[in-house]
Amino acid sequence: MGDQLKVSSMDHVNMKVKSLDGTIKFYGDLFGFQVRKDENPNKTGSPSKIIGNDTVKLCLYEHPTMTPEGGIAHFGLHIENFDDVMDRCRELGVEVLYDGLIEFEGSRSVYIKDPSGYEVELTEKQGGGL
Repeated sequence: MGDQLKVSSMDHVNMKVKSLDGTIKFYGDLFGFQVRKDENPNKTGSPSKIIGNDTVKLCLYEHPTMTPEGGIAHFGLHIENFDDVMDRCRELGVEVLYDGLIEFEGSRSVYIKDPSGYEVELTEKQGGGL
């Protein structure tokens, strides 16, 4: 068996969303994500865009009737200014789950919901400090 591939970070998440505009606004307001590529229409005929920053990308495909059930449980984003998470979520009216801040052995996390109902973990330390 050969050497294993070495993964250093998550490249992107590809996800169906209820509203491109609402999702772009949500991730833009909370994280400063910008449209990186406009694929309107994409190869499937659905409106789509790629948003993000230099290290994280979200590939979004608009499906107004989608539901997050049966898809990803959540995806995690490392937040460098983690101490600002709760205040920023309150300012923007972002739904915070599980009674707020969760303390783990090596890190802290806050779980939120985006406009399509996806759960997003905002974490203090990359990989939970593992």
